[in-house]
Amino acid sequence: MTEIKGIIAAMQTPMYPDGSINEKEMRKQINRQIDAGVDAVFCLGTNGEFYIMNEQEKIDIMKIFVDEVAGRVPVYAGTGCISTKDTIILSKKAKEIGVDVLSVITPYFAAIDQNELYEHYSALSEAVDLPIVMYNIPARTGASIAPKTVGKLAKNCKNIVGVKDSSGNFNNILQYIDETKGSDFSVLSGNDALILWTLLAGGKGGITAIANILPTVMVSIYQNYLKGNMDAAKQAQSSIAAIRDCFKYGNPNSIVKCATNLIGQPVGPCRKPFGMVSEQAEKEIMNVINTHYAEYIGK
Repeated sequence: MTEIKGIIAAMQTPMYPDGSINEKEMRKQINRQIDAGVDAVFCLGTNGEFYIMNEQEKIDIMKIFVDEVAGRVPVYAGTGCISTKDTIILSKKAKEIGVDVLSVITPYFAAIDQNELYEHYSALSEAVDLPIVMYNIPARTGASIAPKTVGKLAKNCKNIVGVKDSSGNFNNILQYIDETKGSDFSVLSGNDALILWTLLAGGKGGITAIANILPTVMVSIYQNYLKGNMDAAKQAQSSIAAIRDCFKYGNPNSIVKCATNLIGQPVGPCRKPFGMVSEQAEKEIMNVINTHYAEYIGK
């Protein structure tokens, strides 16, 4: 079973101005991430705009990732849908395609309790024989997987092997780690600012959006941590604060895609109606890039 660890690039879906998928650029960006040294690549996450893709597009994207990666690193794919049935169908398709790890967001929109979350993930675990990483992002879904629920699923479902926490609440990460200690279960930070601190607390790494902009910087956090060079790891971790501060200008997905374009990586727009970043905000983001990250422009 694929080991869930390290820096996992939460990759964007490159698009043309009309919102159609840019396969050529997608393949280029996959290689850019692998060349930077990421431990895995992840398609159809929040930054991949899974929420605005139809089923066939998701299937096509997974096929492109698996084909281009060609076994060099694990491929993660977001297969979470609102219904358990649809999640199982898409997850089975991901296995057929050759995806290595499933990232499964909580069901969203309608309110859901912990028993319903347990039953959802348990049913998926029984139906699909692939490693499953649960995805907790309550600000977007309205649902949060409680630490006790994570611990119960980790204990009872052998292929539920990790959780990505994007709550931004470090105490929640600590509770996930505590509830799963003594096992091979992996707790990952979905908040780029908390990756090093998650590692130091006993977590296994992070699924990172900022890797779209600064892949080598994100990789260096983990690599320096492994080497025991904490000063360098802390420096790399703190260096991303300036670009993260740009999230104040809009939806983080839109800001990350805008910044990726501004450094010379033509991933195109977000799919409408999202992604409208003002001209003034673009100028401010470019100023941050020139001030703090000039050496990475075009890389």
